[in-house]
Amino acid sequence: CCRKSKGKPNGKKPAPEEKKLYLEPEYTKSRITDFEFKELVMLPREIDLNEWLASNTTTFFHHINLQYSTISEFCTGESCQTMAVCNTQYYWYDERGKKIKCTAPQYVDFVMSSVQKLVTDEDVFPTKYGKEFPNSFESLVKKICKYLFHVLAHIYSSHFKETLALELHGHLNTLYTHFILFIREFNLVDPKETTVMDDLTEVLCSSSGSSSNGSGNGSSNSAGAQNHVKER
Repeated sequence: CCRKSKGKPNGKKPAPEEKKLYLEPEYTKSRITDFEFKELVMLPREIDLNEWLASNTTTFFHHINLQYSTISEFCTGESCQTMAVCNTQYYWYDERGKKIKCTAPQYVDFVMSSVQKLVTDEDVFPTKYGKEFPNSFESLVKKICKYLFHVLAHIYSSHFKETLALELHGHLNTLYTHFILFIREFNLVDPKETTVMDDLTEVLCSSSGSSSNGSGNGSSNSAGAQNHVKER
């Protein structure tokens, strides 16, 4: 799981915030489809909720893993010494609850390995007819989605230039929009967890039929913390 604590001011004048390239209008307009994702994420009739969550979560895992792989050679222990997203730094917590400070590629490896283990476990993500989902299924899906959000956010925060160079920003924007609207539709991630990317979410999802759930005061909440590194 992830835990968080606010970093303390160090008394130094905060460095000016870098311009966020991924918020430039010429790039935010790029999509690979104009489909109305708000309709796509809604639970279809006659479909079991857990089945819908399982299918979509597995698909997002594969797509986000693929998206990260396109820039993985640029995400190294030297270039990304911490798992950082803007002014937020994430730490991994092992099964014993021990806090592990790791580089971004190590963190992503932990995420992808743990999620791969879950989605291929028949006792967690059953694929055989008649097999029931565990009682803890929804909580596991929420944990997976939180981790996957961290990976997507890191790509934007630290590797958007490389994504642009590869001309894959349209794919990234489409994937992010679809993912955010999905987790909002089923309340899978605490809005406080996604506040770090509220500016991007507002731009990308405002024209995709997204609700204001969780984003209405996100910018005001983050404004006061712009000059301090937060830990999660």
